[in-house]
Amino acid sequence: MKNIKTTWAFLKDNKQVIYSIALMVVIPGILIFNTWVFSEHFKDVVNMSLQNKAINVGEAFNAGVADKIDSLEEVQLFVNNWKYFNEDTKSLDVLLFENGSFRKIASMNQSESVGEIDNNYSYFLSWNEDNPVAQKVFESGHTYWLVTMPLQNFQGENKAILSIKVSADMVSTKLAMALGDSFWILLLGVIFIVLLLLVNSNLFEYSILYNKIKEVDKMKDEFISMASHELRTPVTIIKGYIEMIIEESSKNGLDKSAKDYLTIINSSTKRLGDLIEDLLNVSRIEQGRLKIEMKDFKIIPIIDSTIKEINPQAKEKGLSLNFIYDDKVNDLISIDEDKLKQILINIIGNSIKYTEKGSIDVKISNKNNNLILAIKDTGIGMSAKARSRLFEKFYRVINDKTENIVGTGLGLWITKQIVEAMKGTISIDSIESVGTQVTIEFPLLKNK
Repeated sequence: MKNIKTTWAFLKDNKQVIYSIALMVVIPGILIFNTWVFSEHFKDVVNMSLQNKAINVGEAFNAGVADKIDSLEEVQLFVNNWKYFNEDTKSLDVLLFENGSFRKIASMNQSESVGEIDNNYSYFLSWNEDNPVAQKVFESGHTYWLVTMPLQNFQGENKAILSIKVSADMVSTKLAMALGDSFWILLLGVIFIVLLLLVNSNLFEYSILYNKIKEVDKMKDEFISMASHELRTPVTIIKGYIEMIIEESSKNGLDKSAKDYLTIINSSTKRLGDLIEDLLNVSRIEQGRLKIEMKDFKIIPIIDSTIKEINPQAKEKGLSLNFIYDDKVNDLISIDEDKLKQILINIIGNSIKYTEKGSIDVKISNKNNNLILAIKDTGIGMSAKARSRLFEKFYRVINDKTENIVGTGLGLWITKQIVEAMKGTISIDSIESVGTQVTIEFPLLKNK
């Protein structure tokens, strides 16, 4: 019982195994069923053909004796000649209807049966219905079609009954051989399929490995989420106390080297805090816990306030950060305000980070009733190959110009997920040593 429960638990957790086993059963089963249905249909067609052949033989015999039907000697002579030219005919009797009974007047076994009374039910049925009666019979391991039909003269009058037995052995043998070959081919096909599935049985191992990887990946996400939450509080406290010390030092005076150390610690703490926030965002996105609260806002004030917030970073590097817009483009848009600010800070922050001189322009426009938000810089740019991987998780462009620029490679991946969660699209155009433009498009603009 324990082994059964263990097996069931394994199969329940590894549905690919059940799928593979089902294929091993279903595919051969379908092939076998299809072959069986085809063979039965083929047998029916062959039997119908043999039946028609037997009836045609009877009709051919009738045509040959139609002008001799009143002469018993000529009928018997025709029967004698018939057996030499029709090897498939195993027996042939001609019977007259007299006094409510049928008497043989001619037969291939003339010496034994001529003159006998034979009241077979099929004779009466064929005589009364005035139609051929065909039935399949088996005798001593052989198969025959027995046909009973009225014999008529040229005037269409029923004069006698013909009972003819035509062998179906040759066709039956050929049919059996054809079906036998088909089943052998089917068997080889089934064996091949089973072997193929068995050879690929490492799919079972892949299934188990995949489930283990999923489990480990889930544990990793849970650990990152837990660790990030636990780290966030002490890092926030450290950052807060350092800022307090720096602020107090500006009032009370502090040794320059000590102040420099605190500044470095504060910068590193900020970097650590940003990393923790990125990891938390990744965890929320991958676990489907990212909350998006869509509300109607005017877009210009949100972008303007964000630019003012981040402008000191641009000025520190001697860059010009410009907001270009038309007052007419101040429609309401359904958006999550905090998430939009996060997107802007991330993209504009990247532009500042990767631009040595020049400017960063943030421009909005209305195109086909959609908001187009473009952030264009005069930075170092990137190659087409690097651009194609830019939205991959943890991917960073590494070259001589970027090796000293810190980053996790998570920012753009997170940004893309947030943009798409708010029903938007994001794309990047870039030319090395010329600059980069990030274009974000949001639908669902509402008129003012």
